[in-house]
Amino acid sequence: MVQKAKILLVDDRPENLLALEAILSALDQTLVRASSGEEALKALLTDDFAVILLDVQMPGMDGFETAAHIKRRERTRDIPIIFLTAINHGPHHTFRGYAAGAVDYISKPFDPWVLRAKVSVFVELYTKNCQLREQAALLRLQLEGGAEGDGSKETAGLLAELSARLAAVEEQAEALTKQLGEESADPGVVATAAHLERKLTGLRRALDALEPGTGGGAPALPAQS
Repeated sequence: MVQKAKILLVDDRPENLLALEAILSALDQTLVRASSGEEALKALLTDDFAVILLDVQMPGMDGFETAAHIKRRERTRDIPIIFLTAINHGPHHTFRGYAAGAVDYISKPFDPWVLRAKVSVFVELYTKNCQLREQAALLRLQLEGGAEGDGSKETAGLLAELSARLAAVEEQAEALTKQLGEESADPGVVATAAHLERKLTGLRRALDALEPGTGGGAPALPAQS
């Protein structure tokens, strides 16, 4: 059973949070509320999130300052941020949003279908990343077990299973990347997908190095983030 992704909704107005929940409930993921920048940063200390929807105009710590804190933390720097704002001060204001690390900047009122579609892409990318981490963990266990030098039949069987699982993730990631290319996705989405593909390639090389006859020992695994 695939674990649901968590989506962080940050807005100081309860009615806006309620509206976001209504729009995103169809994705069937876990929606987490935060009514301030401080509350959002506290939530990010303990949970992993697929994407953050962040209101710009908030009392105290606004969206830009909150995003700056998120991007400074190693644990959270790679989480995609979509800014939501009820005001439009022109290109300069939008540029400030992207400079703060946002992958998208959406003005209210926004099209619910468009917002849901954008969020769903990041949820799918997050899910693929989680699957990739699971394959890497299994591979690390295999490397540790292989150091004992026995159980060759079990080793071959596990390698075949790992290869099949990884192939399934690769196929899904390839289909997603093709879909993004056809839809001319936002640069932030494309960059996230490319990052996933690079990690998939590294894991596939490490797995191939374990196949009999390759002469590979214990290859270095790609870093997981």
